[in-house]
Amino acid sequence: MAAVDDRADGAARGGLGTVRNAVALLELLSEGPAYQQLTDLAERSRFSIPTVHRLLRSLVLADLVVQDPRSSRYALGPELTRLSSHYLARLPLLGALTPYLTQLRDQLGATVHVQTLVRGEVVYVDRVDGDDRGPYRDTHRVHPALETAGGRLLAARAEETEWRRALDLGDDGLAQLADRSRKDWAVADHLALAPEDPMLPAEVAVPVLDGEAATVAALSANVEDADDEAAVARVAAHLGRAARAAGRTLGHG
Repeated sequence: MAAVDDRADGAARGGLGTVRNAVALLELLSEGPAYQQLTDLAERSRFSIPTVHRLLRSLVLADLVVQDPRSSRYALGPELTRLSSHYLARLPLLGALTPYLTQLRDQLGATVHVQTLVRGEVVYVDRVDGDDRGPYRDTHRVHPALETAGGRLLAARAEETEWRRALDLGDDGLAQLADRSRKDWAVADHLALAPEDPMLPAEVAVPVLDGEAATVAALSANVEDADDEAAVARVAAHLGRAARAAGRTLGHG
């Protein structure tokens, strides 16, 4: 994550600069170990220690951050979960897609996901488990966008700033592949990908477009073999029909 110059905090204390710096600290707390030292946060953010301490105290009071009384280290707080739940409960996208997820699961016999793109990462915001679910249920998945089929569809169709964020989260080889492939990904009606992590399933993803033809999410399903063209085409067809139906609902919202 790019650090914010501490001088901006001094220039806009109590205003937009302070909010921006607090968000920068939340972002840093989301990246490393669960609990982090104040001095490490100051070094990574390039803020002064007094600035970081003041911001963390305010975030702790709001339950956005918690402090371990034994180690004095800081971590993300429970209030973020509550706010996230309220956000998702009000998200028109999920209201439009939810009626189709169980149906897709039954048709495909596979786990189905809804994915959105946030700051270069793909966030799995909803899911319905199929028979292919393994012994461990990964309920809250966040991945660099370019490492997933849905993330590639979303990042390739996003604005340039978001695309650059996605590139920054990939290694050099993946970033080069993405730059070569962006035009193809941006017009693809589906993508299939087997992730490098053997613990994660391969997936097929399709874009979800709203009433103004803007890509707002990806709808994906697990697949046994991302190189099985017939299986991929079958899954993509089912996903595509559901995505188009949900898009019509969004168009009437």
